[in-house]
Amino acid sequence: MSPSDHDQIPFVDLALQFAEHDAEIMAAIRKVAEDAAFIRGLALSEFEEKFAALHDVRHAIGVASGTDALSLAVRALGVGPGDEVITVPNTWISTAFAISHAGAKPVLVDVDSDTYQMDPSALEEAITSRTKAVIPVHMFGHPAPMAEIEAICRPRNIKIIEDVAQAPLAKTGQRLVGSIGDMSCFSFYPSKNLGAFGDGGMILTDDDELVEAVLCLSNYGQKGRAATAIHDGIGYNSRLDTLQAAILLCKLPYLEKWTLARRRAAAKYDELLAPLSVKCPGTAPGAEPVYHLYVVQLDNRDACHAYLRDNGVMAQIHYPSLIHLQACYRDLGYKKGDFPVSEKVCERIVSMPIYPEITDQQIHCVVETLAHFVDKVSQ
Repeated sequence: MSPSDHDQIPFVDLALQFAEHDAEIMAAIRKVAEDAAFIRGLALSEFEEKFAALHDVRHAIGVASGTDALSLAVRALGVGPGDEVITVPNTWISTAFAISHAGAKPVLVDVDSDTYQMDPSALEEAITSRTKAVIPVHMFGHPAPMAEIEAICRPRNIKIIEDVAQAPLAKTGQRLVGSIGDMSCFSFYPSKNLGAFGDGGMILTDDDELVEAVLCLSNYGQKGRAATAIHDGIGYNSRLDTLQAAILLCKLPYLEKWTLARRRAAAKYDELLAPLSVKCPGTAPGAEPVYHLYVVQLDNRDACHAYLRDNGVMAQIHYPSLIHLQACYRDLGYKKGDFPVSEKVCERIVSMPIYPEITDQQIHCVVETLAHFVDKVSQ
């Protein structure tokens, strides 16, 4: 059988998830429409409460997107001009934009070659007297080394903002990511492990002062959640609308089931890819990834990516360019070669299709197509 003798395998298939839960979701949407409580309705407060309880955190604030969550968290910490915030170069650019929008400087540090997470030794070397916060990103659904990051940051009073956009329910040392930092930020972009029907985000924190700062910033500078028309600060309009909250509230009870399905799919990939000359995702001791992405490394990545897609496997690349090499960040003064691990990995990684509903047969087809490519280039 040639590698193209199969139906196209999508990178994700959101329609399958909706088909399984359409009656429940459509009923929730209708309820919001009937109540006409489109902003700050009951579904939002219920979702916030349940999401906070899931993480054993006191406060949850729904916002308009994961990007807004990061920006508001940075601003709530009082980060501003002259400050530095440390993060990684291999993340989606929103993480760096959140720092820049506050007027601060993004400082980048390299990552581990097996897990793609922030390298604690590089973090420690990058800290200066201007370092105000660190944003570890739980890349691809694998937890960052939070114990090591805490050990570096806490004695120095450096705040930690977890970027959990790709990793809800991931654990490190039996602790859920999102419950460890001073603040944590989630994305509910449709293709995320817990996805809305549009953009959406969430901030978690145990700090009463930080939650008040976020509420003020996200609600036109008004204190609390009410529309008082009394503006104590200059804020934004960034709220998770009731419709998205209602959809997420329907989906939340299934998140654990979907996470187990992602882990099953990743284990099947691990098994089938073992004979091939590709590097599968590494897992740190004590880490429990959730496989938002299943990323492999191999030679001739660009040719492989094209071959997979030409043969019906809709693989993707996350991400084709690193933050320090983007035109918008030339002024940071970084150059090619400054982050050798991130740069090497960036040229070699490709993301395989993975989602809770993917079948073993589809995974077999993906691996068979990849094996055809590996055999072809080795001849």
